[in-house]
Amino acid sequence: MLKLLRKVIPDSNERELKRCYRIADRIEGLESEISALSEEELRGKTAEFKGRIAKGETLDDILPEAFAVVREAAKRVLGMRHFYVQLVGGIVLHNGDIAEMKTGEGKTLVSTLPAYLNALSGDGVHVVTVNDYLARRDREWMGQIFEFLGLTVGLNLPGMGPKEKREAYQADITFGTNNEFGFDYLRDNMVLYPEQIAQRKLNYALIDEVDSILIDEARTPLIISGQANKATDLYYAADKLIRRLRLEEDYSVDIKTKSVSLTEKGVDKAESFMGVENLFDAKNITVNHHIQQALKAHVIMKRDYDYVVNEDGVVIVDDFTGRLMHGRRYSDGLHQAIEAKEGLQVQRESMTLATVTLQNYFRLYNKRAGMTGTAKTEEEEFRKIYGMDVVTIPTNKPMVRQDHSDVLYKTEQGKLKSVVEEIVNRHATGQPILVGTVSIEKSELLSKMLKKRGIPHQVLNAKNHAKEAEIISQAGQRGAVTIATNMAGRGTDIVLGDGVDELGGLHVIGTERHESRRIDNQLRGRSGRQGDPGSSQFYLSFEDELMRRFGSDRIQGMMDSLGLDEETPIEGRMFTKAVANAQKRVEGNNFDARRWVLKYDDVLNQQREIIYKQRRQVLSGDNRELRGIVLEMGKELIRRVVETHTADEDLPEEWDLEPVAEFVQNSLLPEGKKVDTDQWKDLERDELVEQIYTDFAKEYEHREEEAGAERLQEFSKVVILRTVDRKWMDHIDAMDQLRQGIHLRAYGQTDPLREYQFEGYEMFQQLVQEIQEEVVRYVMKSEFSEDEEIEREEVATNQTASSGGSIHEGEEPPKRQPTRRTEKVGRNEPCPCGSGKKYKHCCSRAAQTG
Repeated sequence: MLKLLRKVIPDSNERELKRCYRIADRIEGLESEISALSEEELRGKTAEFKGRIAKGETLDDILPEAFAVVREAAKRVLGMRHFYVQLVGGIVLHNGDIAEMKTGEGKTLVSTLPAYLNALSGDGVHVVTVNDYLARRDREWMGQIFEFLGLTVGLNLPGMGPKEKREAYQADITFGTNNEFGFDYLRDNMVLYPEQIAQRKLNYALIDEVDSILIDEARTPLIISGQANKATDLYYAADKLIRRLRLEEDYSVDIKTKSVSLTEKGVDKAESFMGVENLFDAKNITVNHHIQQALKAHVIMKRDYDYVVNEDGVVIVDDFTGRLMHGRRYSDGLHQAIEAKEGLQVQRESMTLATVTLQNYFRLYNKRAGMTGTAKTEEEEFRKIYGMDVVTIPTNKPMVRQDHSDVLYKTEQGKLKSVVEEIVNRHATGQPILVGTVSIEKSELLSKMLKKRGIPHQVLNAKNHAKEAEIISQAGQRGAVTIATNMAGRGTDIVLGDGVDELGGLHVIGTERHESRRIDNQLRGRSGRQGDPGSSQFYLSFEDELMRRFGSDRIQGMMDSLGLDEETPIEGRMFTKAVANAQKRVEGNNFDARRWVLKYDDVLNQQREIIYKQRRQVLSGDNRELRGIVLEMGKELIRRVVETHTADEDLPEEWDLEPVAEFVQNSLLPEGKKVDTDQWKDLERDELVEQIYTDFAKEYEHREEEAGAERLQEFSKVVILRTVDRKWMDHIDAMDQLRQGIHLRAYGQTDPLREYQFEGYEMFQQLVQEIQEEVVRYVMKSEFSEDEEIEREEVATNQTASSGGSIHEGEEPPKRQPTRRTEKVGRNEPCPCGSGKKYKHCCSRAAQTG
């Protein structure tokens, strides 16, 4: 019945494919016409397309012909011809959706179609990869097609200077990693001069391995930070305490939630050791926090599983990919707690200067699309968060891989023994084998067992990922045995060696189920590419992480009742269904967590967009625009102050206008000028606002005449940029602290998210008010001197940019032409650059010695 219904009512995937097939047929129909063109005529098509767009044709109008041109160019330049299904994938990508294509189906070649078409608009295309190696490879490889057709191609890599960055972004098509594109967005909103901005407007992002970037890394924010001066003694003290505590007696662990907490006896010991009367007293919040993080570092975080220790210190291991995440640090003091645990020097915590999640960064693009071999299981998330549908593209050749049922063992030791036996038996035939593990520790344990049996093999994990592509590309050769952590060599094809087809192709062994079905499918997908033979099977035990947390007690009881030993497996539909249900539960939990992260980040994101928009306006503004910004700030200030001190229920003669006069005197008038309150008599509230504003505007015009419009403009820019940057940095920190504790509001029967939205709005309003007050006061009160310089200065130094996968030292700021600094500051007053030093010990000394 279900099959009959599907024939009558095709699902959304089939409907979308049928629509794409009609367009693909038109592309196919153009092949003979396009292939008859000379090279010069083929190259000339790019200029022709651009001309047609300029006259009003849309990208959709020229899609069939543009795709046919790219296909012909690929044939001539690379000797590669797009298959029919690759044309279909390209159409899906142009539509701003996700093309799910099996491993080996040529996603990289598919990307050339929509990249070329969308680059014709002149607004730029960003091709986003998961690592620098793939960005460089694809730029050099696929870039040949674009350059043949007359487009420019850029490569955006970490460590590039500002000039190289700008050149990369000016290209028609720019290759780079998700992190680097995101960091450049943040950096562009911290620059001090318009010419330092690297990115153009965010037009079209074409994301390779889209599930890895928009799902796996979605909860990890990109952060640019500076050093904070916080003491590290507490981390060492808390670490010493934890080493004295005992499981069950002093603390308990919940393995399902991965949480740990002190018992009453543990609390007593902690209070005695740390010298506090009550650990939960408000004044001891910091001490309590350090103890909790030290406890988590010792009990929950496992070396060589969650992190490794090498010459770089504590380096996080990505639990999805098994790769080292250089530069990323656990937040909230956990990283420092692990450093103390491992006997390393504890690094100081940093202060966030700018941050954005990948979710919100990629939602800034006018259009985004993605490619992957595994996205259907996360379709709901892609649709709800990014507005992208997942379309499963048929394979070019039928899939013939055999996926065997999972087998379950009582113990991990029994499971691994069976895995080794399977490897020994298959290796004896010469069949290549790829073994997937969930951690570095497990890959090295399996390696030792194979060495004892004399089986030559390669180990690919986070400790040697530099050779990743080379190792994984050889995994399909006769007799090859490769042990790899989860997403080994993603983006690199495993090509079968001679005679391997007859041996059954590549056999994939999974030594544990991941909590996400998608990651398991990625491992399986390494075999059976392009119609190749292949097979796969997963080996599980009740000691595996997933089975311990979510395994069925029924199955465990059945194994016990049957009296099965550790090396006798069971397999069956009930068992397979139980594992799938456990994975679905975890996937649902992870989706909910990411969705909540986004809801909270949306609050800060709206504020960030307002601040960045105003900052860009100031940065590129001319005299008239700067004048308008300062005057508008003044007007809002005046209205707010007047409304505060003129209550509706009071008669005008009862208003207390003395504070208003003090505000005008202290913030709006230059030194020595007195406020004239006589002209305020008998005015209504709106009239009073207008009168004060008129006086303020006159004083501003007078300052322009004194100092010169250009000089006052530069000084206004300096003041606004410095004030916005410093206060925005503090605001990010304050919002983070609010978010850390907001969940406690649930105990008071209130919605934490609503409370966060409300309080975040109040804090932002306060931020805006403080910026306005400081800017207006500086612009109106500073004294101008001919022999002093104005310099645009950054609010922090020693900046680093960190995320889920990389770190890049802050680039040296470009040398700037000094301009005149015009504010008059007393020698013993705080220096206006924000250093915290007295003026005579800071910029005054620099000016004298410079």
